[in-house]
Amino acid sequence: MSTVAIGFIGLAIVFAFIAAGMPIGFAMGLVGFAGFAAIISFDAAVVRIGVTTYGIVTNHAIGTIPLFLFMAHLMFASGIGRDIYDFAAKWMGRRRGGLAMATIGASAGFASVSASSLATTATMGLVAMPEMRKHKYDLSLASGSVVAGGTIGALIPPSGMFIIYGILTETSIGAMFAAGIIPGILLALFYIITIAIICRINPDAGPRGPKYTLREKLASFKTTGEVIALFGLVMGGIIFGWFTPTEAGAIGAFGAIVITAARRRLTWETARTAIYATVKTTGMIFGILFGALVFNSFITVTRIPLHIVDFVSNSGFAPMTILLLILAVYLVLGMVLDASAMMTLTVPLFFPLVTGLGFDAILFGVLVVRMTEIALITPPVGMNVYILSGVARDVPLNKIFKGAYPFVGADILHVALLLAFPILVLWLPSL
Repeated sequence: MSTVAIGFIGLAIVFAFIAAGMPIGFAMGLVGFAGFAAIISFDAAVVRIGVTTYGIVTNHAIGTIPLFLFMAHLMFASGIGRDIYDFAAKWMGRRRGGLAMATIGASAGFASVSASSLATTATMGLVAMPEMRKHKYDLSLASGSVVAGGTIGALIPPSGMFIIYGILTETSIGAMFAAGIIPGILLALFYIITIAIICRINPDAGPRGPKYTLREKLASFKTTGEVIALFGLVMGGIIFGWFTPTEAGAIGAFGAIVITAARRRLTWETARTAIYATVKTTGMIFGILFGALVFNSFITVTRIPLHIVDFVSNSGFAPMTILLLILAVYLVLGMVLDASAMMTLTVPLFFPLVTGLGFDAILFGVLVVRMTEIALITPPVGMNVYILSGVARDVPLNKIFKGAYPFVGADILHVALLLAFPILVLWLPSL
């Protein structure tokens, strides 16, 4: 049997294992080990496991994961998410749909310290949904703004998805962090415009919120000023080269401890919750990375990526057409796979092809993350939708999906804008 045939059989088995409920990291690692042993030798596969394990535990870039996660979970456990939402609601809540807009703004802010779309959705679901219910918001608009706002988390640094992409492709994680800032801000604006259009068509969908004085608005900086300063320090330091992403993670984690302690929210219970969540999430991510790297070694020796590159190069399609087809694949895969599974399975296949066609690795990384995040709010998987459903149990799934559809349209326009003007992605990394 040819190595290519073995490779495609391995891919089919991985999909079958995932569909059966096997953890993605274990499925990829098991198939990668067995496939590598079948093509090279059992001894070589054992050596590959050892080399991969050593590479993970000695990779400084991977050290950013637990540090940023601890910063996120500590702020999450100490109630910073509610402070960010209150800040956004006071500045934006007065206009029609203002509380939904505030949810988007707060999601962007919380994403900057949470590094997780799912954590952002869970937090905003607990904080924002009761407020919008109290002001008689349409449940579709309310839930749609929460699940869509959660997807901003993958673009606003420190993004776990950017870290994984950087490790898989050996792309600078600091450059990926910088590349996500402008697209993240633009996505928040796209979502806010979407809410404004919905409320223009149906004013009852988002009634006006309470009015606050300028003094009350300025006073709200007292609860968010430290978080904004910490984010500015961490990201500014990475962009301008003051410190590496790993050092930035350490500064962010220390800053989270200082802020939480200064607000008298650093209790033993808060610390225990944050540490437990950090260890649990880090273990999950490391498991996925380990399985993905072992599987990538298997895919490499099958030479499937090279065959794909040769096939596409001889197809006669324009490079942009090929890139659009690849992005469309993510929309289809998003119906059956979660974001981490899509990225770890597809990036090793598509990355050599896309960069071989002349597209920038950083641009492709941002586009891949964007497409995987769109999958978080599209059926039937829609992880953000299920997270919100678990938080707001009385809101039907079909109503949450219905509320998400207008934001999916905004997502498509956002991706089109990034494709038309790559400078929006590449300008900050170029600094």
